[in-house]
Amino acid sequence: MTGLGLSLPLLLTRLRERAPGPVGGALRGALAAGLGLGSCAVLVMVLWISSPFPDSGPSGALHTAAALWLLAHGAEVIRTDTLSGVPAPLGVSPLLLLAVPAWLVHRAARDAAEESESVAGVWAGVAIGYLSVAAAATYYCAGGELRPSWVSCVAHLVVLAVAASGFGVWTAHGRPYGPLPGPLAGLLPEGFVREVVPVAVRAALAGVLALVAGGALLVAGMLVWHGEAVRESFLQLTGAWSGRLAVLLLCAGLVPNAAIWGSAYALGPGVVLGVGHTVGPLGSSGAAMLPAFPLLVAVPKAGDGSPLTWAVGAVPVLAGVVVAGFVVAAGAGWTWRRTAGGVAVAGALCGVVMGCLAGAAGGTLGRSALAEFGPVGWVTGAVAAGWVCAVGVPVGSAVWWWRERGNRVPEADAEPEQSPQVAAQAENPEKVTVPESETERAKDDSFALYDFFDEDPRPSSPSGD
Repeated sequence: MTGLGLSLPLLLTRLRERAPGPVGGALRGALAAGLGLGSCAVLVMVLWISSPFPDSGPSGALHTAAALWLLAHGAEVIRTDTLSGVPAPLGVSPLLLLAVPAWLVHRAARDAAEESESVAGVWAGVAIGYLSVAAAATYYCAGGELRPSWVSCVAHLVVLAVAASGFGVWTAHGRPYGPLPGPLAGLLPEGFVREVVPVAVRAALAGVLALVAGGALLVAGMLVWHGEAVRESFLQLTGAWSGRLAVLLLCAGLVPNAAIWGSAYALGPGVVLGVGHTVGPLGSSGAAMLPAFPLLVAVPKAGDGSPLTWAVGAVPVLAGVVVAGFVVAAGAGWTWRRTAGGVAVAGALCGVVMGCLAGAAGGTLGRSALAEFGPVGWVTGAVAAGWVCAVGVPVGSAVWWWRERGNRVPEADAEPEQSPQVAAQAENPEKVTVPESETERAKDDSFALYDFFDEDPRPSSPSGD
């Protein structure tokens, strides 16, 4: 290799060219896992080097980086250095970190699929290559203070690798979609699936975006309202600038979690902050002994709800209006039943997505009081679907009726009654009868046109020249 003078990028390019299909996909998957793991290692090592009081050596920092990488996939890790000496699980994953491995796997599968025609081979190759590196990282992490929960790690890593690589292969082939499976194909008409379902999917994503954006605005407002307490908690956690930078990065990674918590609060079910402690707009039963963390300072105190907390119900109402407007705008010319059905399907899909997001945004922070932390996924999803359908179907029907009302033709502006000749021509278009007088008039007019050009424009002279 040294004699040939091949650089590392060129060497990787040669290997990919010589190993298409599953082998090339496996190489790309392993490279994606290495890039994600390396980025976590660089971040942790920089914070460890800049810390004035490093408690462990480079080995401890690398074990922490591996645990952080597993936590970014949604997996659960076990803390062994607790005050009581009893290991405690840690399952709240920063969703912003989840975007890094998902994007890396997606891009690796997409690039591999563009160079090979083997769809299943590339899909399996990328997933196997990524999981091979993940298995080595999980085994290495088992020797640190943050140890992996093997069942959770296997489940989350396999799901992310398979789903992200499959989406990448699907993207590389133009995102095609075919008919529904056999049991579902008989439930919905073919025209409904072809026209309504794509619109409903986009409308559901718009509704989810509206809910999450509303939750983010709600959390931002609460943090500004409790700005002084947030600043004090941030300064009390650590006095070193490296520690404050680590806290700031952790808060940034938890911003998507906080936005989903805010949307769950606005929907009504609220957020569970410990066993038996729920915070919602209708009332709060208080919270357990929460950690001193800036994002948790803005949690409402125990007590009944007020008109100010009830006003957050505008967020799901706005989401229902957005879904209805999206379906009505995209479904021009649809019937009322198809429009209402599209809004209902979009509401159900919005509930499924919100349930998955709520389940991923929560987790556990301990074994006793903090065993439940965050929104309950299935409850949040069911309430979100109910809100969107209850608001979106009437609004979509009303907008559809108003639009159709404007398109109706008044009776006074109706077309006049057709003559018998025109009606006969419409009934028998092959036989067209033209009145004799009109035929002769057209013939005379045509000859007159030619006579006009043949006529000598020069005036005649008396001598006949």
